Amino acid sequence: MIEVQNLSKNYGPFQALNDISFRVDKGQIVGFLGPNGAGKTTTMRVLTCFMPASSGKVTVAGYDVFKESREVRKRIGYLPENIPLYTEMTVTKYLSYMAKIRNVPRPQINERLDTAIESCGLIERRNQIIGQLSRGFRQRVGLAQALVHDPEVLILDEPTSGLDPRQIVEIRELIKALGKERTILFSTHILTEASQTCERLLIISKGKITGDVQLSNGRAVSSVTPIEEESKAPSKSLTLVVTGGQPDKIMDVLTNIPDIISVEQSIIDNVDETLTFHIQSTPTDDIRAAVAKTIVEHEWNLLEMRTDEKSLEELFLSLTSETAE
Repeated sequence: MIEVQNLSKNYGPFQALNDISFRVDKGQIVGFLGPNGAGKTTTMRVLTCFMPASSGKVTVAGYDVFKESREVRKRIGYLPENIPLYTEMTVTKYLSYMAKIRNVPRPQINERLDTAIESCGLIERRNQIIGQLSRGFRQRVGLAQALVHDPEVLILDEPTSGLDPRQIVEIRELIKALGKERTILFSTHILTEASQTCERLLIISKGKITGDVQLSNGRAVSSVTPIEEESKAPSKSLTLVVTGGQPDKIMDVLTNIPDIISVEQSIIDNVDETLTFHIQSTPTDDIRAAVAKTIVEHEWNLLEMRTDEKSLEELFLSLTSETAE
């Protein structure tokens, strides 16, 4: 649905985007994350035909944003960071005006207005002047104007910026609901927001894509960088605490379990004679049952077994650090 190939953008001597490439498939909700000044807004402005690129190719719904920008704009709903609202208008009149600008056929305008207003939770505010609305409801009006022409793709730039915690939750749930029928790319630098909304994250830093992270239940299950093949996390890490055996014997036995790559002993507590081991295993299989069975068969005492996971915060920091390149 969105395909970016070798996209670069220069502002004079400053390179805002440096040869980035990525793809967003139909029906995906993808978070576009990066530090302030990383290139998120510039990328979105190119995708929405707001500004030209210096080089590269971008297509949306099969149309080239540089050669067929009119067709692209028909298929995109754009919510910029600073929403272009006419605060002296009522919600309904503003959305009607936006529908006409977007060339919605006149017989369909009322239907499209009702759908956008209902989708964005604005039914009780439809006749209110926009200037009298709270920031959260203005954000909803901004989303409604992006939806009024029924686009296939939504591009949202910092949609929860400046909102209070309750408003953030409301907008997040709204985005998830809209994503059931549309492709959504939205930028943010709030990891919690992205992890609870998206199935995939694109990480950008200093104008370069540094990571493509797949999520499941808010956790990173795989990460791809531009210079490596995909890996479902290079290995799984397991911490094991046992008593009742000799360290060398335990290490030998654990090493022989299928799918275990390595075993390292890290701690010996001489007070209660506990032994702690760190196990690295292949990413494809869950070895916990096999490890527990082996410990029991050798009549050792299994006190603790936990999976060690890299947090999303740690992953983000590693992909946006000075050494990430």
